[in-house]
Amino acid sequence: MSSQPSAVPPARTDSPESERTLEQAQQLTDVITRLRRALRSSIRTDYPWESLPMAQVELLQTLAAAPLRVGELATRQRLAPNTVSGLVGKLLDAGFVDRQPDPGDRRTARIALTEAGRRQLNDWQQAHERRLADALRGLGEADCQAVMNALPGLELLARALSTTPPEDRSH
Repeated sequence: MSSQPSAVPPARTDSPESERTLEQAQQLTDVITRLRRALRSSIRTDYPWESLPMAQVELLQTLAAAPLRVGELATRQRLAPNTVSGLVGKLLDAGFVDRQPDPGDRRTARIALTEAGRRQLNDWQQAHERRLADALRGLGEADCQAVMNALPGLELLARALSTTPPEDRSH
């Protein structure tokens, strides 16, 4: 019989507060997953031209600020460099990004949005904003306000998740 530890250790539930927090995290995970899936599905139904995978869209969003090297993109997206290289290759083929010389290191290149990439990203953003605006208009005023009131907390949560390294659970 193998005594290897499992890849994901069981969650600790040392107290009722821990259990409640875990339940809240599970509910939030479920809602976020369903929200993303519903949004992607409705966008593809309403806007059939929208076919970019989310990972490619996220790279375009990151590159909208400034050109970056593949390694920098990988770090910011928390992906393996070879994964980012593959995504960049698809975006290069589509004409949404191009390679530019890196002024700091002539041996490397920076990836930059092309004008077509900026248009695609803008179209994607506008389609999502229209779809969400339509859905918000379909909610009652109190429900719409509840969603809007949750935004500051969700923003703080997003920042906490993006700046906090994953917890080391091996100890």
